Parts: sequence; C-alpha cells; structure tokens
Amino acid sequence: MPNEKSIAVLPFENLSEEKSNAYFTDGIQDEILTRLSKIADLKVISRTSTQRYKNTSQRLSEIAKQLGVANLLEGSVQKTNDQVRVNVQLIRAANDSHLWAETFDRRLTDIFSVESEVAKAIADQLRAHLTGREEQAIAARPTDNPEAYDAYLRGLAYTLKTGDTPAIALGAQKYLREAVRLDPKFTLSWALLSYVDALGYLTLTLQPTVALREETQQAAEMAFSLQPNLGEAVVAKGYYHYACLKDYDAAVRYFEQARQFLPNSSQIPESLAYVARRRGQWDRSESYFNEAERLDPRNVNLLTSHAASSIVLRRFPEALRKLDQVLNIIPDDVDTLAQKAAIAQAEGDLPRASALLAPLHPNAEDTIALGTQVYQAILERRPAQIIPRLKEILAKPDPASGYFNGELRFWLGWAQEVAGDQPAARESWRQARSELEPFLKEQPQNHILIGDLALTNMGLGDKAAALALAERAAAVISIQKDALLGPVPIEILARVAAQLGEPDRAIAALQKLLSIPYAGPLASNVPLTPALLRLDPMFDPLRDDPRFQRLILEPIQKPL
Repeated sequence: MPNEKSIAVLPFENLSEEKSNAYFTDGIQDEILTRLSKIADLKVISRTSTQRYKNTSQRLSEIAKQLGVANLLEGSVQKTNDQVRVNVQLIRAANDSHLWAETFDRRLTDIFSVESEVAKAIADQLRAHLTGREEQAIAARPTDNPEAYDAYLRGLAYTLKTGDTPAIALGAQKYLREAVRLDPKFTLSWALLSYVDALGYLTLTLQPTVALREETQQAAEMAFSLQPNLGEAVVAKGYYHYACLKDYDAAVRYFEQARQFLPNSSQIPESLAYVARRRGQWDRSESYFNEAERLDPRNVNLLTSHAASSIVLRRFPEALRKLDQVLNIIPDDVDTLAQKAAIAQAEGDLPRASALLAPLHPNAEDTIALGTQVYQAILERRPAQIIPRLKEILAKPDPASGYFNGELRFWLGWAQEVAGDQPAARESWRQARSELEPFLKEQPQNHILIGDLALTNMGLGDKAAALALAERAAAVISIQKDALLGPVPIEILARVAAQLGEPDRAIAALQKLLSIPYAGPLASNVPLTPALLRLDPMFDPLRDDPRFQRLILEPIQKPL
C-alpha cells in the first residue's frame, strides 16, 4: 500500500482562451509541486514523472498505481489579462473520493498566495507535520516583479520539455537571463539559469566555452549569496562544482547540504549518482539511481542515464531492460531505439542492429541515432546509403550544433574512405579540420572536440598532429579525475596508433580499454568490446597481429 501522505501533482489544464498561455499553466502546477516537495513529512513525486500524464485518458487509480502514491492533485488555470482563476481538487486515488477542492480568483500579482495556500491546504488534508522553516518555504514570494516571474515561467517551461537539444537549452537560457535582468534579486531564476548552463556545459548541448563556464559560476554565486538556505541555490553551487570544475568533494557537500531543504527532490540522488559514477563508485551510483527513481519513476532522462551506466559497465541485458522501460513511457523514441541498436553492435549482432535502425529517420539534432546509423553503415562496410544523408545534413548546418557539424564531417570522410573514395574522404577531412580548429580557442577543455581533431588529422595522415592531440585530450581528462570519460582519450590513441603504424601502442591501449568500464567517444557512448574490434574497419591494420587476435576472442570484462 502506498504511503497515505504521498501525492502526485498532475499537469493542470489550460483553460485560457490563448493557448500560448500553456507555459503559465505548467508553471503554476510546477510551483505548487515545488512547494509541496519541501515538506519532509510528505512523499511528493517529481514533475518529470507527472508531466507524462498530460492529456491522458488513463484512470486516476491506474496513474496513482504507476507513480506509487495514494493521492493526486488535479487542477486548471484560466488567465485573462491580469486576472487568474486556479481550480484545484485533491483526490484519494483508491476510491476516487474528493478530499478537498477550491477555486481561487486572484490578480496576477497575487499568484504566489494561491500557490502557498494550495500547498498549505494539502499538507493539512494529508495531516503532514510542517516545521517552521517549511512553513516559511511554502509561503515564500520568489519575486515581486510580475514580468520577471512571467519570463521565469517561460524559461522553466523549456526545462520541462523532453529531450536534450541546443534549442531547448538556448530557449531556457534566453528567458531566465531576461528574468534576472528584470529582477536582479530573483534567486530562483539565478539558480535555474546556473543549472541550465552547467548541464549544457557538461553534456555539450551548449558549446562548452569559457564564457559559459563563467556565467554558470556567476549565476550560482549570485543565487547562493542572495539565499544560502534556498535548496535550489545550494544545488546550483553543487552542479557548478560537478559539471565545470570536476570538484567532486565540494559537489557532494553541496548536494548533501541541499537535502535538508529539498527532502523530496529526485535531482539530488540523481546528481549524487552522476558524481559517484565519475569517481568509479559504480555500486554507490547504482543505489543513488534507485533512490532517485523511487521519487521520479517515469523520468525518461533519469532512466536513460541509468541505462547508460549499465552500458558503460557492459551489462547489456540490464541496460536493455531499462531502455524498454523508457520505451514503455515514450514509445518509438528515436535515440532510445538507437541506443538498443548500439548495444546490438557491441554484441556483434549487426542484423539486430539493422532491424532497429532501418525505420528511423533521425535529424541532425538526434545525434545518438544519426551517429549510430553512420557507424552501422561503416561496421557493415556498406556506407553508400548514408553518405548522401550526411551530405544533405551538412548542406544546411545548424549553427547551434557548433563543433558537432565538424564531427559529422569527420564521419562523412570515414564513410567515404570505407566506400573506397579516398579523394572525397581527404576533402571531407580537410573541411572538418578547418571547421573544428576555430572552436578550440573558446573550448580549450573540450576533450571530445580535441579527440575529433585527432581522428581528423589521423585520416589526413598527419601522425605528429594526431598523436599530439590524443595526448592533449589525455591531459585535459584522466581516469583518475573521471572514471566515466577519462578513458576516452585512450580509445582515441588506440585508433590513431592502429591507423598510423604504431601497433604496440594501439594494442597496449586496447588491452587497457577492454579491462575497464567507460563511455566510448562514438555517438552512442558504447565502450569497445571484442565484437566491435572484430568489426570496426579502423582496426584493420592490426588484424594479423597475434596479440590483437587474442583480444578479439576474449570474453567481455565486467567490473565486480
């Protein structure tokens, strides 16, 4: 039986005549949920799971069962000029009984009182104990500026979207910057801006420039100096230390400190899972993932990240089970299907990978799916079909993709080389190099960019430059500093050495890679396996080496 004091706040219905007010409706739902989540005596499901039930026809009892809660809050919002009507009803899911309902008619400037009153009424109905600090937290007014709050809600709406694209991150950034410009003391907006920046910097969804890192720091410090006891501000400090500085001790301190202010936040155990993973603490990371999923059971980004951990550890059956959970929530998701195909590639099952990839038609922003399709064509040694698709995408490059356009051009060159068209491959690689190099000045710490340049110079036969870049990538990121991505430069070195006549260095690097978990540098982040070594054309120069032949027959190493 679910905890009697457990609740999920379902997406509110937008009853405004202007459908463009949907961001405002989503924001009111999120603000009520956020206030409730600060009450330690309640179990509150995170927004990333509840938003899956927008426009659903599912029965309330079924939704409650999927989320593991006893109570649900439904509501609607109607906004007309500066007047707002908020209608809410609290429902006991087991028997569909209404515990409490209320309609609030307020001016826009008084919207915070509605959010506070709803949270307080629900806490009373569920007999939750509130501390003095929690009462203050749910009564707080984040800003006195309605325009700043409107901009914040617009930015927040971007962060609630599914996916991890430059367009989403840039949209959030734009409105959150506007919010803090309108109200420089708007702590919540500073904290969310810093988090959006840090996440973009870490995942490379935004170009990881020095300027972005500095804005992440400034926004986090501003939030923390304004309200050091605001959980979101403490999390922002933690994320800056994790994503930008790789200072994991400080990050953990901030995340643990934030727990007391955000007792229902799935973001905190999720963040601790990521830090533990970077430290090579795989079992601890797993337990944090499980804790986060109890609070956020239908968060596809969380489930996908958990699956990625299993892939890194080469625990492919576990990863497939987690990816199937994702597909149960968002059927036909292109990148999730591509991730399953990448596992099939790693297991040497190219027909299964092909069956998964054939129906997909990824765009340039579907980087995992596109890269996995290109790699499939290369592994099959039949790249003729993918070459025109890559040329089509590169004919209209998206400026927001930044250095990724140059990376795609490297892939085009590789496909052309496998197709036997050496002159075209060299021309693509020359172009790739000229596109990638300018990004290095603003992104000196981007080890993926440095690795792309190493492989591009390798294609052009510039051994000295390729090896120097592989070593530069290793200086930027090491296994000691980052167990997840630290081995990536070792794979880059293995590929460069294999192609440019350094078999001893290549074999030594491959022996190391097959014995450790890591996220690979290619699109789907799958680590090398004996099956991939057997199939990947880049390792063809090593095929006659007895040491390589032993490697490709080894069983997959799985960490304890």
